[in-house]
This record gives sequence, C-alpha cells and structure tokens, in this order.
Amino acid sequence: MRRVMVPGLGGSDESHWQSHWESEGEAWTRIEPASWDAPDVDDWTEALHRSVGDTVPILVAHSLGCLAAVKWSHLHNQRVAGLFLVAPPDPHGDIFPAIAAQFGDDLDEPIPVPTLVVTSSDDPYCAPERAQYFAVRWGAAHVDVGLHGHLNSASGLDGWTEGRNLFTAFAAGIAQ
Repeated sequence: MRRVMVPGLGGSDESHWQSHWESEGEAWTRIEPASWDAPDVDDWTEALHRSVGDTVPILVAHSLGCLAAVKWSHLHNQRVAGLFLVAPPDPHGDIFPAIAAQFGDDLDEPIPVPTLVVTSSDDPYCAPERAQYFAVRWGAAHVDVGLHGHLNSASGLDGWTEGRNLFTAFAAGIAQ
C-alpha cells in the first residue's frame, strides 16, 4: 500500500525518522508545499492532494503535518486508507506557532478512516490530556510511547524502531 509522508513545520531533516523510513526504498511519497517554514494550510492540503493523486494511501504525518492530514481527510475520506499521526500539536497550546494558527480550525470532527495517534508523554507541543482528547474526538486509537519529547530529530530516535513497528502493525490491520 502506498504511503504519503506529511512532515511538520520546517519539513523533516535527514535525521528525522520520516526521512529514515523514506530511505528504506518502499512506496513513499513526501508532500511538497511551497514553503515548509511559512506554512499555509491551503497550500499544504493542496500539496497533500497532489501527492495522493489517484491512489488511496496511508498518510504518515508528524506534528503540524498531522493537522493538515486531519483537515484533508475530513474532505477526502474516500481517498485515504488510514492516518498514522505522530505528535500532533495542540493548536491552543502556549507554544503553538502563531504562523500556523490557520491549521487549528475545524479539527473536532471524527476521522472516518482507521487512525492511530502516537504521542509522547513529555511533548512540549501537546500535553498528554490534550493528546487523549484529540484521539477521542477523532475516534482514533492512541499510543503514548513514553518520554521522547516531540518525537522528532531532537528526540534522537533516528529510524525509530518502536514507531516503525507500530506503523507496520497499523498498516497490516488496514490491508486485511
């Protein structure tokens, strides 16, 4: 099954687990918005739309990319097999970037496709209770992987084997 990577603000550098997974040579596609650093929700969702094309992939999103993937899936639920959402930020949190405020609108609808939310209990961008709130609102399964910060390059996860195993199990459940 095809997979579309939806990185967060700034994109995912070569040390990020998303970049490691893409280098495995499987059927990965990464969205290509006009700017990773000046995010525009319409641009990012259009980039997601282009990356999906005529397929029905699993969206593998990190941070701000999670919010873009949720928004897109609400509009195009027939065109996505599932969402694997890692470290979604709280758009109402104290450190949510003001430049991305438009990503925080209209997120309360249930997601009508299989969804797994993977979070860290010490993510500075989303408190555990807010992560649980999102999972419940979205009708998603939720896994807290412990103390790993924002689950990004700074977390030192590299290939992030635990996350890869979670993704593999999630994808296998969709393929059945």
